Amino acid sequence: MAQRPLDGIKVLELGQLLAGPFTGTQLGYFGAEVIKVEAPQKGDPIRGWRVVQNGTSLWWYSIGRNKKSVTLDLSTEKGRELVYELIKQSDVLIENFRPGKMESWGLGPEDIKADCPDLIYTRISGYGQTGPYAKQPGFASVTEGFSGFRYLNGFPGEAPVRSNLSLGDTLAGQQAFIGILLALLQKNKGGGQSNGGAGQVVDVALYEAMFNTLEAVVPEYDGAGVIRQPSGTTVTGIVPTNTYRCSDGKFVIIGGNGDSIFKRLMKAAGASHMAEDERFRDNAGRVENEAEIDAVLSEWCSASSLEEILEMLKQANVPSGPIYNIEDMMNDPHYQARGMFETVDTPDGELKIPAITPKLSDTPGRTDYAGPALGQHNDEILGKRLGLSEDEMSQLRGCGII
Repeated sequence: MAQRPLDGIKVLELGQLLAGPFTGTQLGYFGAEVIKVEAPQKGDPIRGWRVVQNGTSLWWYSIGRNKKSVTLDLSTEKGRELVYELIKQSDVLIENFRPGKMESWGLGPEDIKADCPDLIYTRISGYGQTGPYAKQPGFASVTEGFSGFRYLNGFPGEAPVRSNLSLGDTLAGQQAFIGILLALLQKNKGGGQSNGGAGQVVDVALYEAMFNTLEAVVPEYDGAGVIRQPSGTTVTGIVPTNTYRCSDGKFVIIGGNGDSIFKRLMKAAGASHMAEDERFRDNAGRVENEAEIDAVLSEWCSASSLEEILEMLKQANVPSGPIYNIEDMMNDPHYQARGMFETVDTPDGELKIPAITPKLSDTPGRTDYAGPALGQHNDEILGKRLGLSEDEMSQLRGCGII
């Protein structure tokens, strides 16, 4: 097997649901050993979310991939004691509880610093570890609104629209992944911190992960007093870039906002007079006349099928593409050529799950196995690694601690 960039890195994943676990999934994909600690009875709720077959969510096989599942009841003193032993053997800790929870268990960064000066302590929460809202619950849906992102998503005069995904969780997980990599890079430089260790805290907030998507919204308001508004299927200040319905009911996205691209687009649409019209020669002029441009393009697209429109735009070298659902994606040759679907074995047979990017030429990531059964690695981790005897393991099971 090819070497991976995080081979040898030991990660302990605490918490549940999406942001923290997705961080661990990315680390495990690129070689880290990820030990996931779950509650003894039901484990991570994701195991039972959305589409469930024979008691296990299909999502779990993806987000739990490459991880080792250990069960421990952190509400018990013995459970916390064993977790502490695992922490001391780890390079990275991931937790996404509400701020203060780890401290209440005696497992906060300051509680363990003396024994774990090199630990990269990664914390993911709705609003971050500091500030007046730190201890408020922060699900992705709430923090997407607080971040300013949701305000822009939808049509003028209507309720803001949510994407049918937990974007705040996923983007926070990606930011945590980046933060961990940066901390590992600093650690490997050998430059210890003021406390003599090379560890540090990575503090990720869901709302800040969404806040970082806002592009020019902040300087436009501060510099010009402009509050960007929702704009439906367009993007404010860039024309034309929109979605149009074709004769077969399918939709095409056209990005014709470059000056030369616009000319090619309008000629392809049978509106050569607009390609040479001085009113449309630059983006500023096109923004002033957006409605006229969109009306022409809408009429043109409505007269042909999606396939026909895409072929004409391809010939004109205009950026464009279809709006895919997952069936379309799985049938598309480009997705296949790029290896964007991986196949894993599950108790119910083979299952396709998404590959994780970025792609590395020499040390690529990979999926070794699907999400494990709850507590599947208790004997390996608690027994062999922590040295618990069979009698001790039996006692822990009897008490419901594992």
